[in-house]
Amino acid sequence: MKRIYMDHSATTPVAPEVLAAMLPYFSEKFGNASSLHQSGREARLALEESREEVAGLLGAKPEEIIFTSGGTESDNLALKGIARKNRKRGRHIITTQIEHPAILETCRSLEKEGFIVTYLPVSREGLVDPSALEGAIRPETILISVMHANNEVGTIQPLEEIGRLAAEKEIYFHTDAVQSVGKIPVNVDDLKLDLLSLSAHKLYGPKGAGALYIRKGTKIESIIQGGGHERRLRSGTENISGIVGLAKAAELAGERMAAEGERLTGLRDRLAEQVLDRVKEAWINGSMERRLPGNLNFGFKYVEGESLLLFLDTKGICVSTGSACSSHKLEPSHVLLSLGLKPEECHGSLRITLGASNTPDEVEYVAESIVEAVERFRGISALGR
Repeated sequence: MKRIYMDHSATTPVAPEVLAAMLPYFSEKFGNASSLHQSGREARLALEESREEVAGLLGAKPEEIIFTSGGTESDNLALKGIARKNRKRGRHIITTQIEHPAILETCRSLEKEGFIVTYLPVSREGLVDPSALEGAIRPETILISVMHANNEVGTIQPLEEIGRLAAEKEIYFHTDAVQSVGKIPVNVDDLKLDLLSLSAHKLYGPKGAGALYIRKGTKIESIIQGGGHERRLRSGTENISGIVGLAKAAELAGERMAAEGERLTGLRDRLAEQVLDRVKEAWINGSMERRLPGNLNFGFKYVEGESLLLFLDTKGICVSTGSACSSHKLEPSHVLLSLGLKPEECHGSLRITLGASNTPDEVEYVAESIVEAVERFRGISALGR
């Protein structure tokens, strides 16, 4: 059975060009970038060239890029590093209710250290109201962290407005851009960002590699102590193969983003139309106007999303019901609850995220399979009776 993969928000396959770029750094170019001999200098050159490539995708300076193990570590460094370094200025942080667990759990950890966190609500479409954010600012506010695009419903936040507000108030501004980098244009100056988290495996790079953009002059401290790598902000021998893979993925994203975004938007809208035209009491969660190109989050009454997922899996279709980081939890999605859905409506959700390998024929097959699945499970369910 052919596998149709439509779970690209969870992870993406490593692009062939990325794998080819990485392979030499597992064998003949295996040096430690901290070593002074030829092998070390070779690794150091690859490290710094990769830093330039990643910076270029973001409109940043190379020295503002710190390599990490991925989005979760980058989020932890951004929030804990800023909070602890600037605690004398204040102990108040603002974020949203729909952030990834890497942000929410880090905020809860900081609350145990005496920091105060405001979790802003969002609209039914999953958007933060900049005026509500402005009203939440206090004299002791030191950090605002708002994700660029939501990992479950694909909603793109108004970071331009929030960034201007943060700059006016001289408050550090961070975004978790794990889902947006490589899919839509991201420029740190246009968005007035001080910090940005990204992860390689969301843009056809390897797992275990990521980066944190830190604007020059930002006061932040390390959360990992050791040999002082990455400007003493992220100790640990650099993962050169992974970093090279991230850089190649960034290069490819920059070249392909515009055309691929247009293609995925067309496939996404076709899939939404096919399903909504044929399934009653179904809807899309999140904004269709401010949405990532490949993201769809369906809601269905009278059926469990997990049942749909497992049925589609028997058809060779890989999708999800929400964040892969929360897929083993039984409680409703915190994102969908924050959008105002009832718990039973949350459990009827299905997240589909298209990517580079998906075709129009696959979209038709997936739509047919969803319709079949919903009809089958509604026919045997007591929920709609």
